[in-house]
Amino acid sequence: MSFWSTFGPLTAFALVASITPGPNNTMLAASGLNHGFRRSIPHMLGVTLGFVLMVALVGLGLGVVFERFPLLYVWLKYLSAAYLLWLAWKIATATPASAEAGASRPISFLQAAGFQWVNPKAWIIAIGIVSAYLPHENFLYGLTLACLICGLMTLPCIGLWTSFGALMRRWLSQPAILRGFNLTMAALLVASLYPLMMEAGTH
Repeated sequence: MSFWSTFGPLTAFALVASITPGPNNTMLAASGLNHGFRRSIPHMLGVTLGFVLMVALVGLGLGVVFERFPLLYVWLKYLSAAYLLWLAWKIATATPASAEAGASRPISFLQAAGFQWVNPKAWIIAIGIVSAYLPHENFLYGLTLACLICGLMTLPCIGLWTSFGALMRRWLSQPAILRGFNLTMAALLVASLYPLMMEAGTH
């Protein structure tokens, strides 16, 4: 079995999962707008490395913990919802750096890496990668390659979302329009909770 027949589908899945809208991309677009691309780089690196670590740990057996203790997974969902609502409020009330220097700070590397553990989309992707795309033979080798592929796919994709937000700064110069953009990003972040809450309601 060739490399591409084994890991080609994983690469395509990681690309689609990284480029489509979700909590990380929504937050990075808002960060690019409010803080610029350069100041958002720690946020981008935190997302990438935090997610790669999640894939590695899920592959090494963390998913088994949720199978044995399903209530833990349910509580994680509610914690995720609460944290995402808080982040949505932070985005909605953010002050663009150009408007008021020092009024708000971008998310740090550690905050972004830690956020992956309460990000429902990240959990779904990580569990899907490990369960559906990794071969059982030479599993650790496959897991290592999967982590590398995820990192290579995630960083440029989220960079596009950050760049989009940063480019919008040139046109969204009026405070009212900036506030409208932030409110829209916050609303999209809240909307991303819908699948999570629907699933939680079935437990």
